[in-house]
This record gives sequence, structure tokens and C-alpha cells, in this order.
Amino acid sequence: MDESGASERERKAFSELVAVCRRLRSRDGCPWDREQTLKSMTPYLTEEAVESGDAIASGDPDAIAEELGDLAFLAVFCLELSGEEGGPGLAESFARTTQKLIRRHPHVYGTAEIASGEAAYRQWQEIKQGEKDASGGQASLLGETPRGLPALVAAYRLQEKAGAVGFDWPDVSGPLEKVREELGEIERELGRDTDPALAREIGDLLFAIVNLARHLTIDPERELRAAAQRFRERFHHIERRLHEQGRKPSESTLEEMDALWEEAKALGPPLRGEGDAS
Repeated sequence: MDESGASERERKAFSELVAVCRRLRSRDGCPWDREQTLKSMTPYLTEEAVESGDAIASGDPDAIAEELGDLAFLAVFCLELSGEEGGPGLAESFARTTQKLIRRHPHVYGTAEIASGEAAYRQWQEIKQGEKDASGGQASLLGETPRGLPALVAAYRLQEKAGAVGFDWPDVSGPLEKVREELGEIERELGRDTDPALAREIGDLLFAIVNLARHLTIDPERELRAAAQRFRERFHHIERRLHEQGRKPSESTLEEMDALWEEAKALGPPLRGEGDAS
């Protein structure tokens, strides 16, 4: 490794990735790649980010390496596009990010002392706010929520940022009680002609559940996806079992389907391999 900590293999791999990116964009490269713009690449960035998250959730090291590699290539590709369009390119963008990381880690690159990860995160947010304030206007610690960010992730990040400056319950009992409170408010709204109020209460309950998950260090987005997948697999089991009897779900009773649901639960995950569970 050199003084930067990068090995010869890592420098070579990155150089080759950049070279492939530039070859694809060259006159004798790929017609599709030459046609792309930053705007046209946005959906692919979103897709690869989600696929990377799915790979991490799977725990498969090969899938993680592949998907994060794809995401890294898209980031390099888009920075090349930015440079070609007259904006900051690869080198300038990386330099900016490097300097930002150094500024926001004074306990690593300076003399500040930090005792915990929580304190380091709080310091990061305060430095970030100071940078925004210096650029004009008063910036909020909460920042701006990207429009494409899933609502559960957005809620989690808002709560995390507020918690970093002390606006948080000291332990899990607070958010747990808040979930109970929101459930009670929903029950009070049921049966009334107050659809907007009920909708707000449902939103408050979801927000409270995200906060509970955060205090338990559980990713609500990942677990909701997992719960949806479990539902999909169990319902597929119901469909398969009814198909064996020559029937469809619409031709069976709720009690029959519920019994098959319990049967699917008893089988345990995964149910893949018995049919399409994608």
C-alpha cells in the first residue's frame, strides 16, 4: 500500500473501471452509452441503489460485491457525464467529497475528542449545519428530504437527525408508549365521518412505529419488505394448495384460506422451490 492506504490492486481496478467508462462513451464505444445524460441515468441509479440494499439484506457476499460494484460504476459514469456537460467531473467531485469528510471528522484529522459513535454523528450534523449556514441563510439540521426517498427511510432519517441533537426519548419505552397512544387515537376516530383525521392518525402511527424500530436498531424499510415477501410466499402456498383441489381463492371460504395460511407458516421459510415466489 502507498501513503494513501490504497493497494496497487485497488488503484489498478479503479483505473480500469474509469477506462472502461470512458471507452464506452468514446466515438468508437457503445451507442447506448453515448446517448445517455445525467437525467436519463437517474432511474438506473435508483434501481441499483435498491438492488444493493436487497443484496446486503440477503447476506450473500458475492451478490453484495456485484451490486455495489454496479452502483460504483454508475456513480463513476454519471460523474463522467457531469464533466462532459461542463460540471464537476470525477476528480473534482472526489476531491470535494474527500475534503468534506476530513472537515467533518475533526476527531480523526484534528484535535477534537469524541467518546462515542453517537457523539461523532452529532458532531457531523452540527458541522454540516454550519457549512449550510455559511453558504447563506439558516439551514435546518433536518436538511431536505430527497423526493424519491422511500417514506419509511425518510421518516427514519428525520428522527435520527433530530435525535442527534437530543430531541429524542432516552429509551425504547417512550416510542413504545407513543405507538400505543397513536393506536388509541385511531380507535377513537373509527366510525366517525372524519376520513382526513383518520388518515392523519394512520400516518402518525406509521411514523411512531418507525421511531420504535429505530430505537431497537431495526431497519423498518428492510423489515417491511421482508414481511411483504413472507405474505407473498404464504399466499402463493394457499393458491398452490387450492389449485391441487381444482379451486381458486375466490371459490374458497376465508376459514379454508386461513387454515392454509397457518399451514404455510408451519412450513417455515423459505417456500421457494414449490412454485413462483418472486
